[in-house]
Amino acid sequence: MAGNFWHSSHHQQWILDKQDLIRERQHDLKTLTEEEYQKIFMFFANIIQVLGEQLKLRQQVIATATVYFKRFYARNSLKCIDPLLLAPTCILLSSKVEEFGVISNSRLITTCQTVIKNKFSYAYQQEFPYRTNHILECEFYLLENLDCCLIVYQPYRPLLQLMQDIGQEEQLLTLTWRLINDSLRTDVSLLYPPYQIAIGCLQIACVILQKELKSWFAELNVDMDKVQEIARAIVNLFELWKGYDEKKEIQALLEKMPKPKPHPQR
Repeated sequence: MAGNFWHSSHHQQWILDKQDLIRERQHDLKTLTEEEYQKIFMFFANIIQVLGEQLKLRQQVIATATVYFKRFYARNSLKCIDPLLLAPTCILLSSKVEEFGVISNSRLITTCQTVIKNKFSYAYQQEFPYRTNHILECEFYLLENLDCCLIVYQPYRPLLQLMQDIGQEEQLLTLTWRLINDSLRTDVSLLYPPYQIAIGCLQIACVILQKELKSWFAELNVDMDKVQEIARAIVNLFELWKGYDEKKEIQALLEKMPKPKPHPQR
């Protein structure tokens, strides 16, 4: 793990500008509304989360896989690679980079088949269509698109450092950790440094738990405008969740989503 976020490829190459992000999405946004686009990414973040849990991966590994997934589509259209193929590929790469240990290809494919059949049958009528050779080819393409910038700094460590300063607050830590997990369903990991995301999630947790830490926040040497933007993005996610029934809507969204052209049959 590179020692310093400020000297890392994450900071130098992968904190993106919001306008650039919107411009890169224009191709997909000809077909989908922004809300539909976000719902599709929420769905695939769920798939990565469930796959990771079934494979008994640490949350850090799952979070890094989700960031790889978002980075790829920050520079590419959904029609470049089927997200259902990219999701397990990101898990495979993340488990190597985060030194979790090797997931065998056969175990990964079997887990994908089981998860899609048992947990996401409301979205996919057919079984998981990909095999090991597809994932290995996709991994090469993913590495190329990430420009081999594989170290991802997550907000979990800054959160633990902040909590040491605040003092023992188990409930506050648990809720903020969950909010950081939820933030992976927004664009904040592409737009802001991890310590700002940790502070934004901590701020929301304080509001929910009615913790009075205003003077503590005031002493932080941080751009509070950015922190507010992060908090707003997460609150907007909750607003979207309220009126969204994934089981009813996702099949139509996946149908509408731009798709890769099928390979010619050999």
